[in-house]
Amino acid sequence: MARGHGAGNALSSVGWIAYVAGMTSNPPDLRPDIAQAMVRETRRDGQPTVGIVSLGCPKALVDSERILTRLRAEGYGISPDYAGADAVIVNTCGFLDTAKAESLEAIGEALNENGRVIVTGCLGAEPEYITGAHPKVLAVTGPQQYEQVLDAVHAAVPPAPDPFVDLLPASGVKLTPRHYSYLKISEGCNHKCKFCIIPDMRGRLVSRPAHAVVREAERLVEAGVRELLVISQDTSAYGLDIRHAEERGYRAHIVDLARDLGALGAWVRLHYVYPYPHVRDLVPLMAEGLVLPYLDIPFQHADPGVLRRMARPAAAAKTLDEIAAWRAICPELALRSTFIVGYPGETEAEFQVLLDWLEEAQLDRVGCFQYENVKGARSNGLPDHVPDEVKRERWERFMEAAQQISEAKLAAKVGQHLQVIVDEVDPEAATCRTMADAPEIDGNLFVDQGFEGLAPGDIVTVEVEEAGEYDLWGRCLSSPR
Repeated sequence: MARGHGAGNALSSVGWIAYVAGMTSNPPDLRPDIAQAMVRETRRDGQPTVGIVSLGCPKALVDSERILTRLRAEGYGISPDYAGADAVIVNTCGFLDTAKAESLEAIGEALNENGRVIVTGCLGAEPEYITGAHPKVLAVTGPQQYEQVLDAVHAAVPPAPDPFVDLLPASGVKLTPRHYSYLKISEGCNHKCKFCIIPDMRGRLVSRPAHAVVREAERLVEAGVRELLVISQDTSAYGLDIRHAEERGYRAHIVDLARDLGALGAWVRLHYVYPYPHVRDLVPLMAEGLVLPYLDIPFQHADPGVLRRMARPAAAAKTLDEIAAWRAICPELALRSTFIVGYPGETEAEFQVLLDWLEEAQLDRVGCFQYENVKGARSNGLPDHVPDEVKRERWERFMEAAQQISEAKLAAKVGQHLQVIVDEVDPEAATCRTMADAPEIDGNLFVDQGFEGLAPGDIVTVEVEEAGEYDLWGRCLSSPR
């Protein structure tokens, strides 16, 4: 790691929460330059202006983009700071108690800095929890309640549109850099995992029509997006609720959708894929180059007893067989996953099963959480909760094992020629990602030789020269395309 250009641990146990909308006081790992660039504009005289703080997962980020797009279409300006906003929307996360605490902190900061605050998102499903801590918020709405958010903004800051001036790009308002975008294909989830309250907050699976997803993707690619990040709560289940209906020539099935998206010419990355049998039909598309050879699969654990207590499929051994079959079809396949350690009742023997499974599975990118109770989750009532110090010790052992695997896998890439997409360029280097790296959660490849003339969104070929625990370094071999 001698080159020393920004090598961060992408496997943080708190990686599920992030600010993304450019307020002035931010946690240190926010990139306000990118966020503000997405929303900076000249405010016309008399134009009402809102700001937004978006917390939580990429699905919540898409909700924030939809809210801002609707407001921008009504003539509102988007402020990159508290001082320039007539009101501030805080899109909250409520998945874990620590996330709830972060959300309350963000709401308090917005109240202190601006004073006119509207709260939405997952924590909005518990309005009394919010108003009990912050009684001065103007309104509280739940997740996906876009109309209620707009009504609250209208009440706080009446719209004043100017149809001759207020123009909206076809792609809508985006809070990500221009060259990549999240593409949400469904809402909700039909799983009943005991540790999760997402179905209670966001409801059961509701899939978007395939033709609508493809049309949105087409607009994004036409606007300059080079990478589509497909997200949902359960991407593998896409279309199940509408019986994989075919409409306007597009079938609502993840394999068909992946093929249709791959035909658009952008990188297509699949997140939150459960290992259903039909995942085998996705892997050949990766081998063909239509879809990135990358699967983000939430395995959560490997011991059958723990998986049963989680109310998840207890088939860890079979999963290893599936992984081997996928890699036989597509050897360059990168696998990322998240796990929970210290789940109620987890014994040392069960934890060792997880470590042994991880060693055999050789996953490329791994994240890990220490279990914590969540209000309303059925796991709270399970017996034999693991002491905090044991959870911490197991988390450290797990992350040490995962780091060793990551380091060895990256070292094997030295000397290889890889395609990368450029995220940022500064005077010292270009920060890029390989096909095996999703933005914000995986590693980076830093190009510090031959990067002159590169720009965000360029796709180039790089020779890997050095490897670290989570990141790579290399030199550019080709002109951008």
